[in-house]
Amino acid sequence: MELFENLRSVDAGKPLADRMRPQTLDEFVGQDAIIGPDKPLRLAIVRDKLFSMLFWGPPGSGKTTLAQIVAKSSNSRFLPFSAVSAGVKEIRESAIQASLDLKTTGTRTILFLDEIHRFNKAQQDYLLPHVENGAITLIGATTENPSFEVNSALLSRLGVFILEPLSHNDLLKIIQNAMTNREKGLGGLDLEINEDAANFIASVSDGDARKALNILEVSASQANLRKRPVIDLKTTQDSAQGRNIRYDRGGEEHFNLISALHKSLRDSDPDGGLYWMARMLDGGEDPLYIARRLVRFASEDVGLAAPQGLNMAVAAFQACQYIGMPECALALAQTVVYLACSPKSNSLEAAYISLKDEIRHSGALPVPMCIRNAPTKFMKEIGYGKGYKYAHDFPDAQVDQQHLPDKLVGKRFYFPTDRGFEATIKDRLDRKIKDEKS
Repeated sequence: MELFENLRSVDAGKPLADRMRPQTLDEFVGQDAIIGPDKPLRLAIVRDKLFSMLFWGPPGSGKTTLAQIVAKSSNSRFLPFSAVSAGVKEIRESAIQASLDLKTTGTRTILFLDEIHRFNKAQQDYLLPHVENGAITLIGATTENPSFEVNSALLSRLGVFILEPLSHNDLLKIIQNAMTNREKGLGGLDLEINEDAANFIASVSDGDARKALNILEVSASQANLRKRPVIDLKTTQDSAQGRNIRYDRGGEEHFNLISALHKSLRDSDPDGGLYWMARMLDGGEDPLYIARRLVRFASEDVGLAAPQGLNMAVAAFQACQYIGMPECALALAQTVVYLACSPKSNSLEAAYISLKDEIRHSGALPVPMCIRNAPTKFMKEIGYGKGYKYAHDFPDAQVDQQHLPDKLVGKRFYFPTDRGFEATIKDRLDRKIKDEKS
């Protein structure tokens, strides 16, 4: 259950990322926006004036490390838990009851809850009154957007600090520190790392210090085995194989990337569309999910300006069903480029939204008598189908008769643009309306 193993001295058998974990704020690299000089979080830690807070950021950005630094710098009783393995029972027995006992002596209890998003609503609700009455100072950490994963009542009582992915230069500094530190790092191996190799590790680590140090550790091991004094680019490339970029199919990043794909296509940028599609596929996204979104986009944002787009999107979906990955990736790429380069129209979506609003407002209006079906003699006698004009009996199959309910006669919902094939539709409808008026 404990995350920090009593904060004991470094064990050489631990992974490099664990050995190099910063022990003080001065050792911490990055996140200057929240722990830079005179920033509120830094002052709260240094002065031991802590309040309940939440660290939100991607893996390897420093959430747990900051919690460990709090543990070392505070005079409070510090109790670390992980929401993966601990529940309300463990927290109640180990933290809440003890905090109430210690509060009478003036000793504060800090409860660190890693991956707080793993707690369900009832479990989070249990923490709320204890945070409100000051029995505990809660420090939560999460990789998920707290707007969706943390109860609003609890979230409103926490100071939220957003940790960004570490920058390229931050990662280079962390790599160099590990290479030169003889006590905890790789300094005792008498190895060097060339510039290309260090830049490669920083580039493929997605702002994740843990990932960077893991790749570095494997690279150092490979260089030692090959009896090479320098970690070169090929060694780091070999060591990084199979390490996927950061992507959570069920989390916020999933929705960020599909949003980026959709908006790149809407803005007619094929390169942006291809990039985000490839990012999703490389991260393990189901190609059928991407295909479904392309089918939707073909009607929502392209529509009748390029009606062939829907055919292509459906064909790409079928290709994903028939042949799967990796073969279907090119079918998706073809569709992405076609949709991005197509003329755009949202007239269909606007018409459908307008129609839904109208139906909610006006209810189930009756069908005009002239276009009702009249399969029986009685129905004909009472007026069903009376006066119906068969379009093919008229020039150009154009006929002027009522199709909307009486209350909606003359109202329009679909307004085509003058882009792509929809311009042809617009011209035809405009001529039809003109003829009807004349």
